[in-house]
Amino acid sequence: MAVLLMGVCSGVQARVKPTEKPRILISTDIGGTDPDDNQSMAHFLMYNDEFATGGIVSSPSYGDGSAAEILRMIGVYERDLPRLRQHAPGLAHPDSLRALTKQGRKGGAPLCGYSTPTEGSDWIVRCARKESAKPLYVLVWGGLDDLAQALHDAPDIAPKIRVYWIGGPNKKWGINSYVYIVENFPDLWFIENNVAYRAFIADGKKDDKYNKGFYDYFAKGAGALGADFGSYLGGRPKMGDTPALLYMMDGDPADPTRESWGGSFEPCDRSPRVVFRRAATAADTVQNYAIIEFHVAGPELPDSMVGRPCVTLNIARQSWQGYYMGGGDYMARYSTYTLGTLPYTIVSDVDGFPAQSGAVTISNSWPGRRRPTDYSLGRNWWTDKSSPELFYSILQGGATIYKWRTEVMDDWGERWSWLK
Repeated sequence: MAVLLMGVCSGVQARVKPTEKPRILISTDIGGTDPDDNQSMAHFLMYNDEFATGGIVSSPSYGDGSAAEILRMIGVYERDLPRLRQHAPGLAHPDSLRALTKQGRKGGAPLCGYSTPTEGSDWIVRCARKESAKPLYVLVWGGLDDLAQALHDAPDIAPKIRVYWIGGPNKKWGINSYVYIVENFPDLWFIENNVAYRAFIADGKKDDKYNKGFYDYFAKGAGALGADFGSYLGGRPKMGDTPALLYMMDGDPADPTRESWGGSFEPCDRSPRVVFRRAATAADTVQNYAIIEFHVAGPELPDSMVGRPCVTLNIARQSWQGYYMGGGDYMARYSTYTLGTLPYTIVSDVDGFPAQSGAVTISNSWPGRRRPTDYSLGRNWWTDKSSPELFYSILQGGATIYKWRTEVMDDWGERWSWLK
């Protein structure tokens, strides 16, 4: 690995701040099952003077995330603001941030990918429609449910927004909203970061000041925010969503191919979709992060059941809803980054349903081989760079983010020092 990264890191230069504050809106599942959003939120709050922030939306596809947790974090920030403002007078007033905090959908979208408007989805529409010469960058740290709802309710906002999505496992938690977007808005300006972001957290157990020792070296004793940071993961930084924020802090965000703190990306003209109308076997290989559809032929149900959940896919120690599609067709969608052969079962309480058992092998090959079932994408869709020399370990495109991590953490460390 050292040999692999030597050439990649040799061109590292200090960041270049955007010439204008970018307009951003953050959609987060903070408060759910993973505290990394809290760490990323602290990062945002301590740097919010670098953005024209339009909104902070709570949008948990899974778990107990809520706007209340965003507001709690703003309260922590408020206690430290006097000292922070001595160095960064442009930091936002807590009340202005509270006014921008909105509650979105709780739980994943139904099969169609959208449901009813939420306070959060309505706010996305309002921000996108605001008169401005600059686009609105929507930074998604979770599922796409409120973004999909906003696009459904106001398709006119599509040309006005640009999306940076931390995908990966968030794709499986919010799979229906993702499918709705790629099917209906393939020309959306969209960075789909499925893998590269994980390089930012790959060395979390490494015993140095940038990883396991980060809290003791930088955040310990650094005000209320430092104490709060230490309450997550023993103070070990994870911050898997932070690359979306970093992308907006370094260089011109209009060019995803450029070098930046938040990674560098390549065009992607399709989103892989693999359809099985039989039991899959271990010999069936599917690329990681692809949309997988498992179809089972079973009893015909009334038309009123179309689109309703009535089957369960059990795979990789998790269970997922499947749906009746009409005409005796039952379907469950799935996506994963877990590599190797995954046994699965599909079961239902529907009388006469033929339970299915099978297996599927997941390969590290995004976006991988082409299939006629793939979703076609436009010229403004971007994803993790696929060149082998840009892998960090097994993480595709990871070197484009990992190379900046020390610089990022040192820069943040300076802001932590303001609180000591």
